[in-house]
Amino acid sequence: MSTAAPGTRSGRTPAGPGAVRSRRSAFLAGTGTAVVLVAAVLAGVWVGAVPLPPGAVVATLLDRAVAPLGIDVPGALEGTRGAVLVELRLPRVVLAVLVGAGLAISGAAYQGVFRNPLADPYLLGAAAGAGLGATLVIAYAPGQQIGPVGVVPLAAFVGALVGVGCALALGHAAGGSQSASLLLAGIAVAAFLAAAQTLVQQQNTDDLREIYGWLLGHLGGAQWSDVGLVLPYLGVAVGTLLLCARPLDVLAVGDDEARSLGVHPGRLRLLVVVAASLATASAVAVSGLIGFVGLVVPHIVRRLVGAANARVLPVSLLAGGAFLVLADLLARTVLSPAELPLGVVTAFVGAPFFAGLLWAGARRR
Repeated sequence: MSTAAPGTRSGRTPAGPGAVRSRRSAFLAGTGTAVVLVAAVLAGVWVGAVPLPPGAVVATLLDRAVAPLGIDVPGALEGTRGAVLVELRLPRVVLAVLVGAGLAISGAAYQGVFRNPLADPYLLGAAAGAGLGATLVIAYAPGQQIGPVGVVPLAAFVGALVGVGCALALGHAAGGSQSASLLLAGIAVAAFLAAAQTLVQQQNTDDLREIYGWLLGHLGGAQWSDVGLVLPYLGVAVGTLLLCARPLDVLAVGDDEARSLGVHPGRLRLLVVVAASLATASAVAVSGLIGFVGLVVPHIVRRLVGAANARVLPVSLLAGGAFLVLADLLARTVLSPAELPLGVVTAFVGAPFFAGLLWAGARRR
């Protein structure tokens, strides 16, 4: 005999006006963020030391897309300006989208899994490991290549994974998959790796300029090979995090309640941490250490779409890409022809904004 309430299907409670408004606001925020991302990409492609006409840029992209079909699109850029678009400007913008999206969704995932609004993508030693890996290569094996990819990105990628792996192993030995154990393990591993990096720097002072140039973050000299390096790992990590978004919302009610609802807290926490760390490692491998993206962007997104991870993670993905494209555009134009380090720009923008968020939150309390 059915126990469903009148006016419902299978006993489900119809969504109230608040839920409908929440979904509508989340949809509008997601759509608006996607529009901002498209506008940021177009601005990043058009604006630079060599201005490119918007119509000619669109024609060039269409021409490259239909070239295998033997179709010519009139008005496409040729010669130097065509090379600037396809070989310099476009890979840099695409890489900025990927790096910003990876850092933002990683920060949102860390904040969700640790239930800590101050968690960021570098929490478990990814930054320290990547910095040590890059520093070792710059100091002892400069200029080496493996195919089209430099050794520095590969060393940074491996170093980030090693740092996170050590933090996970130490945290598991200390207290399983509990959040507090992982956080403390990450702090300990990061401190040790940072000390090792400082020791290498002190012994190789002639390379300090190049080392700090990498540590402060950059996208100059981005190539399609960099996009090819980061895309597979980032794609797997992002896909995993998006699939884990709803279980993360269940985890927020507590481990015991999550188990009663069919979620294994330890496995879910480990899967999310590994996926977020993989996204972070792939991002820093090609960009260096860029701060505040994974900290500030999820905070902004939560104010727009609410606290549900099923909404925060995908919108953070779009917002992070847009934020870093615009930050990189500012980095390469504000002192043109010189460039500001990208990490400096994100810090100048992110730190005051985050301080404002904290102040506004304190005022509401």
